[in-house]
Amino acid sequence: MPLLRLPLSLLLSLPRNLPRLRPAAAVAALCALTLPLLVACGKPGGDAKPAAAAAASAAAKTQPVLLIGPEDLRTVAATMQSTGPAISGSLQPERRADLRAEIGAIVQQVLKQNGEPVRTGDLLVRLDDTSIRDSLASADEAVRAASQAFDQTERQVQRLKTLQQQGMTSMQALEDAEVRRNNAQSDLVAARARGVTARQQLRRTEVRAPFDGVVSERKVSVGDTAQVGKELVKVIDPRSMRFDGLVSADRMHELKIGQAVSFRVNGYPQTAFSGEVRRIDAAANTATRQVEVTVAFADSADAAAAPRVAGLFAEGRVATGGSPALMLAEASVVRAGDNSFVWRVLGDRVNKLPVKLGERDGRSGDVPVLAGLVAGDRVLRNPGSALVDGQRVEFAQAPSPTANVASPASPASAASAVRPTPPAAPVASK
Repeated sequence: MPLLRLPLSLLLSLPRNLPRLRPAAAVAALCALTLPLLVACGKPGGDAKPAAAAAASAAAKTQPVLLIGPEDLRTVAATMQSTGPAISGSLQPERRADLRAEIGAIVQQVLKQNGEPVRTGDLLVRLDDTSIRDSLASADEAVRAASQAFDQTERQVQRLKTLQQQGMTSMQALEDAEVRRNNAQSDLVAARARGVTARQQLRRTEVRAPFDGVVSERKVSVGDTAQVGKELVKVIDPRSMRFDGLVSADRMHELKIGQAVSFRVNGYPQTAFSGEVRRIDAAANTATRQVEVTVAFADSADAAAAPRVAGLFAEGRVATGGSPALMLAEASVVRAGDNSFVWRVLGDRVNKLPVKLGERDGRSGDVPVLAGLVAGDRVLRNPGSALVDGQRVEFAQAPSPTANVASPASPASAASAVRPTPPAAPVASK
């Protein structure tokens, strides 16, 4: 039987009258003192978990109390999540014009800048027309000379006809006069055509707006040489915006004309737009294997509230079906690597709770919660980095109407304020 080795402190703490006790009583007293030590030695680490829990509880008690308001909480609720194909693209105007140079000339004037509104027929760019005006003047003179020559040959033909009827000239002379008249008439027609061409070229030196809209891009400046086909300026109608998106060809069988589309536009995070499928391209892109889909705004109200800037990124889903799901805003989720957490408020404590999330909804920006939360749970709307698991919370009371106006307590400041917990009174040792 192994000998029992007692620590020196335990032997010194034994009662002084222990040797005076009877042997049976002395053995009983010694067993009573050593029994807790034997139990502790027989179960190594048995009190580790309660000790850790006690330490965590003590740490939570020493943390400051978090004051929160109703605006700092978000209640998890079940909503309908769209399961249709995702669509992404950009806003493009239905009415747009790329105005290009129709003649080769030097730019003399640029009368409109980017973003300026224009009306139908407004002059935008003027090109140098010096040589064209000279050509027009030459064409006009050629028309005048050809007209005089034609009139002269016409009178000569009429005179020869009269003489031929009287037998005073031959038929050959009359026919020669008619040939000269016909040639003069051809020259007159050609001169008039050259005059029309010169006037048309002169009009092309002035680039005008084809419809009411806005100058979206100016490509030239004064002094530039504009070759035929060079882009000068772009004009768009911002009231005719539409959503040109791309859908994966794998889900093309789900698309139909007239289906509802819900989407969001970059730069308008708080606005959800709705539209309907207007056109589906018959050919997919050979590089991306995506099909272009044109989405028009659903009604006049959405069209009036649509952004007036072309090229903004937009994404959403085509409404082909849906399923109920617990949706949570991205701002309430704390990500740490591949893990996701939320801070749930339950009673007077806030706890760090792991959750399993699904694919982010491109229309609303929310993520579905697959596990970890139930409907009705309250989580922090924008959790900070200084929170502690198990920290106490207190709900800020709404300010009364008769509160001092000079120093109002805003909900945002109340939500972020903390009140330190008074230190616990020291326990007197017996």
